[in-house]
Amino acid sequence: MLAWITRGLAKGRITTAYPREPERPADGFHGPVLVLEASDADRELEWCCPTAAITVDAHRRLSLDHGRCIQCGECVRAAPHRFVFAQRYETADRRREALVVGDTDRHAPSPGRPTLADQERALKRSIHVRHIDTGSDGSEEWEVQALWNPYYDIQRLGFFLTAAPRHADILLATGVVTPAMRSPLERTWAVMPEPKALVAVGTDACSGGLSAGDGETCSGIDAVLPVDVYVPGSPPSPIAILDGLLLAAGLRDERRDR
Repeated sequence: MLAWITRGLAKGRITTAYPREPERPADGFHGPVLVLEASDADRELEWCCPTAAITVDAHRRLSLDHGRCIQCGECVRAAPHRFVFAQRYETADRRREALVVGDTDRHAPSPGRPTLADQERALKRSIHVRHIDTGSDGSEEWEVQALWNPYYDIQRLGFFLTAAPRHADILLATGVVTPAMRSPLERTWAVMPEPKALVAVGTDACSGGLSAGDGETCSGIDAVLPVDVYVPGSPPSPIAILDGLLLAAGLRDERRDR
């Protein structure tokens, strides 16, 4: 509590100005892993990743799947000349393929799914978010809840949390989708009115994470429902989730280069 008071006195405000002003991570923050050198890679690099996020093809070019990455840092420690942590929060993208960096074209056109932009501009109303945990480890929930605290204060941007799926515009889903939660997820999505958007938050929701391929859980939310925006990270920061919500609602431009 003392640290928050000191920070508030030093900065003169308690609420972030994001997205009007960029949010700067503190020193030592571990953002998404960047690929510094993709060519002439050794296949041994694949074995340092516990979630198989690193792939080296037949031409010895490596790629890194942010949708699978849990930011454990094993690759950064094993090959610091090829990998480094980025000092930024934003990770969201509309396309699952765009989360793979290295030798993959991230600038392919986005699919033609409608966004909430037209509805938001026409009705001039707030956007309501329904959050559902489909089997996470709880870390993403802490970050989601932080969006409604005084510092992030997401309500200033017109986003409100709702417990009623029939009133929701965006479904914020976390977790690997366990068998018990698959039906509730599908029912929640089915009763939401159109237009609507589904945001997958966290590595588990994007790809299944460490549980992917275990035969009990799904390999990501998109194995069950169409996802509009992916927000990778384990867990993603509140700013990353906010960035994904703005993207889903059509309230910001498509992802800038990463």
